[in-house]
Amino acid sequence: MCIICGIPLLECVYCLACVRWAWKRCLYTAGHDSETWGLASPHEFDPVPRMCRYILSVYEDDLFNPQWEPPGGYGINPDSVKLKRTYLDTQGRAPPYLLYLDHKHSDIVLAIRGLNLARESDYKLLLDNKLGEMKVAGGYVHNGLMKAAGWILESEFEVLKEVLREFSRYSLTFAGHSLGAGVAAMLALVVVLNGGGKLGCIERKRIRCFAIAPARCMSLNLAVRYADVIYSVVLQDDFLPRTATPLEDIFTSLFCLPCLLCLRCMKDTCISEQQMIKDPRRLYAPGRLYHIVERKPFRMGRFPPVVRTAVPVDGRFEHIVLSCNAISDHAVIWIEKEAQRALNLMLEKDGATEIPVKQRMDREETVARENMEALHRAVTLEVPHSQAPSRYGTFGGGEVEEEEKDAVVHHLLGWIDPASMFSSRNRPVPIDDNVTSMSISADIC
Repeated sequence: MCIICGIPLLECVYCLACVRWAWKRCLYTAGHDSETWGLASPHEFDPVPRMCRYILSVYEDDLFNPQWEPPGGYGINPDSVKLKRTYLDTQGRAPPYLLYLDHKHSDIVLAIRGLNLARESDYKLLLDNKLGEMKVAGGYVHNGLMKAAGWILESEFEVLKEVLREFSRYSLTFAGHSLGAGVAAMLALVVVLNGGGKLGCIERKRIRCFAIAPARCMSLNLAVRYADVIYSVVLQDDFLPRTATPLEDIFTSLFCLPCLLCLRCMKDTCISEQQMIKDPRRLYAPGRLYHIVERKPFRMGRFPPVVRTAVPVDGRFEHIVLSCNAISDHAVIWIEKEAQRALNLMLEKDGATEIPVKQRMDREETVARENMEALHRAVTLEVPHSQAPSRYGTFGGGEVEEEEKDAVVHHLLGWIDPASMFSSRNRPVPIDDNVTSMSISADIC
């Protein structure tokens, strides 16, 4: 009898717990993800709007007669476009891209477009991944995106080598949106690992990657280790960098995506962050994160955008935001617009059109210190395969054995058998599948 009387009480407790959970989730906003981060400086954020415009230019059939350019144009001189590849050229092995010689900024830019919802080859590229399938440099990466990066390197090897030799003082920048952001991150990773290799001697500080609304494409230890090279930009509530939903579920439920994201949100809330960190195969948004925040909870309209930045180890966009803007914030058009607004506000606040040299140097020292602190925190939290920085600098060159570096690049360029990448010490270890990690890219303009 006592047991029967206690059942309604248990039901009440259970219902109250569910209501409390739902209330907390509905109140969770994107601003919570970066509320403890510092503000970005104009110097470090300056290339972001420009890279967004370069990526948008890849969508044009004829850059001499553009049809979709944003206000102010793409900022591209069509005569300086070294090459431009379409789906016909890539045959579905990689997204379309272009190589642009930005003489004004002394930069060689490889810009890659995002997912084309009408292209089956793009879906196949994203679906080509399983947990722990591709291990690189002591971490895990997205298999399909890494293959696409390898195809681009193999196809454009001679052209890249030529322009790098001709413009030896220019920086080499990889930029992409959504699907292209993941490929760009893989390209930067491979080039840094090989130190230039056959492309010539390229210093690490000359290599950059701007991943706009990126897919989750590399494990946490790699995301932190290469934060000085890869910069990910996220607009407010963008769902993609936050979701670890398997791609098959996304694509089979494309027309009910909000419902699926809500269900995934409930599941991820029940998984502890410590459990997520302990899974070495779980993929994350790569590198240093820049979060553009332009809306406030329970407020209508958009506010002046603020850009926050950090190299977080824990709390790295682990919760999906239940918002009507979660999908629209993924559009590269909106990101370009808000990034330019944010940059203009930064420059107005500083009262100058150019960043003072001293301020720039101080910020560079702060960024380097933050990168080092992130590496130490990864070791403290026992992130799998994480390593403390070298005593001689933030990012030492000895964190990856030369044998493994060569194996990665040779594998990508088809010079050795793929099986040789996985020696006994590098073979993926079976891990409990309670925590899944997959990425989706969608190009919603």
